[in-house]
Amino acid sequence: MTNLDLLSAFLEIYRAGSLSAAATRLGITQPAVSGQLARLEAQIGEPLFTRSRHGVTPTARAAALAARIGPHVEGLRQALTAHDADPGYLGCLRIGGAAELMTARVLPALAPLTQRGLRIRVTLGLAEELLSALAAQRVDLVVSAVRPVHRGIAATPLADEEFVLVGPPVLAAGIDPVRLASEPIRALAHLPLVSYADELPIIRRYWRSEFGGRPPNPTAVVVPDLRAVLSVVVAGSGVSVLPRYLAEPALRAGSVVLLHEPAAAPLNTLYLATKGGVLTDPTLALVREHLLTRARDWSDL
Repeated sequence: MTNLDLLSAFLEIYRAGSLSAAATRLGITQPAVSGQLARLEAQIGEPLFTRSRHGVTPTARAAALAARIGPHVEGLRQALTAHDADPGYLGCLRIGGAAELMTARVLPALAPLTQRGLRIRVTLGLAEELLSALAAQRVDLVVSAVRPVHRGIAATPLADEEFVLVGPPVLAAGIDPVRLASEPIRALAHLPLVSYADELPIIRRYWRSEFGGRPPNPTAVVVPDLRAVLSVVVAGSGVSVLPRYLAEPALRAGSVVLLHEPAAAPLNTLYLATKGGVLTDPTLALVREHLLTRARDWSDL
């Protein structure tokens, strides 16, 4: 009879796409994982993965085996878990997302699960890079600010984030409110911008949706972290468009003010992205449902 540990190691290799990543998720060394795989392949009588410099690629036999045994192996591991542990929270999950949202909302929301045994490995970055990593099975779950279009990736709406145009009070004092109402682009054109990237991705979208054109403003500072953008705005270097959940503490403190109040709040939908449509990994399914539940309380997004 095949040892349960051998099947568990096989599933982690299959999901992670590499022996080293599987070893990390299992909490053992890579040689130990290699040895378990070798014993399983010897029992089955054929290779289950093709090795390369970039990791391992499952054979057709491996794909069929993973689909057949996945839910059963997880169930057996849960049945053998000590009664004082919550088996639904066991395992390691690789999650990707933007640094700001992961820091402010996602990781704190997962704290109750980590306290009960869940292990998390976090990759921070831009949505497109992380979705490509998901497609390549280098991460298990991505919190994405763009709707995924990659083949084989399923996306579930998580929450809507609201964007606000903010600036320091000293710069806000120089805006003509009459002209802002009639010619907003010209009324704001003298204000320097603080942006996340040279292409002004968030700012351009706000200008197009609210003012009907591109911002002609000079760009004072470009820094690829929205928390740093807020700090630069607070310091008086310029104005910017930020998610409300980041700007709200500074708005309450009066260190920044709203420069424009649209009739309808500009929103962007955040998505939970996973590989494939049916989740066979109970840890992944648990984390996904937990985040969907917790996101209902994120009213300040």
